[in-house]
Amino acid sequence: MIDSDLPLLNLRDICKSYGSTPVLNGVSLALNGGQTLALTGESGSGKSTLLHLAAGLDQPSDGSVHLDGEDIGRLDDAGRAQIRRDRIGLIFQQFNLVPSLNVAANVALQAQMANRFDAAFTAEISDRLGLSDLGARYPEQLSGGQQQRVAIARALAPRPELILADEPTGNLDEETGDIVLTLLLELVAETGAALMMVTHSPRLAQRLSREVHLSRGQLAVQ
Repeated sequence: MIDSDLPLLNLRDICKSYGSTPVLNGVSLALNGGQTLALTGESGSGKSTLLHLAAGLDQPSDGSVHLDGEDIGRLDDAGRAQIRRDRIGLIFQQFNLVPSLNVAANVALQAQMANRFDAAFTAEISDRLGLSDLGARYPEQLSGGQQQRVAIARALAPRPELILADEPTGNLDEETGDIVLTLLLELVAETGAALMMVTHSPRLAQRLSREVHLSRGQLAVQ
């Protein structure tokens, strides 16, 4: 349950280093339910690292990540995995589809695990992403762009509170990319979810309500 008095996602003074190499240095930002945020910056600026930290896939060297007021860094691995399953939609550049499951089963997987499977909503998402005729195929039978669309549908099917997307249109043509972003924005509007999206496209970034630019591990523009 989202507490409307708190930011849905609150990153406080985030620092992250790998060995002696600093990647993020004191990054703070907050995102409320219903808000959309474009995260831009040159390669190596820390964008993907920040998304991984927001998802609880990695731990900050300093600072904290709060989801609806809860410090997810205080949770164990199982607790963070449960939050990702039940409350976060992850769309990363690695598709991470289950090779032994067909498209329909891959799309439904997270929603079923979170006990929020809605057959009609899943069918609607699949149709809008052009997957309706691919349900019986397996990941190895799909192009990269088709696999990306399956991964996006899987992330959206549970109607997550927070959507974290790393270049979600990077493997798609411009027309399909626009469809995907429209679907993301409509889901945010319909459900009150929040969206943080890494993108290199100024055109796509302009469609989101806020833009944050990372440079050398720090916020340069907000």
